[in-house]
Amino acid sequence: MPEFRLPLSGDVVQAINPWFDMFKAFGSQFGLININLGRSPAPEIEQDVLREVGSYGRQLGRMGEALMVLIDKLEPKLGDLTRDERLALDAFRVMQSEIDQIKAHHGSRK
Repeated sequence: MPEFRLPLSGDVVQAINPWFDMFKAFGSQFGLININLGRSPAPEIEQDVLREVGSYGRQLGRMGEALMVLIDKLEPKLGDLTRDERLALDAFRVMQSEIDQIKAHHGSRK
């Protein structure tokens, strides 16, 4: 026999979404992709820079390109570096080369 209930009587159904409850403490934004990489002393400035200047990847890419220019220009003077310092520069060059290959594969413009 079907169960008959009057309005406002009977079981209470409440959806409990632990993901929403956990993330709502971090701000009002909740969407498909939200990235918060830490606490910033000036989040408004950080958001403006990301929106108007470029993403973290673009900023890092520009810094990497600038460092490569400096490293290439200073190459004759790098003889005074220690072995570990040379290895650090070599690792950086390898990383930049790998990034350039990925960019070329995707047809990325600088």
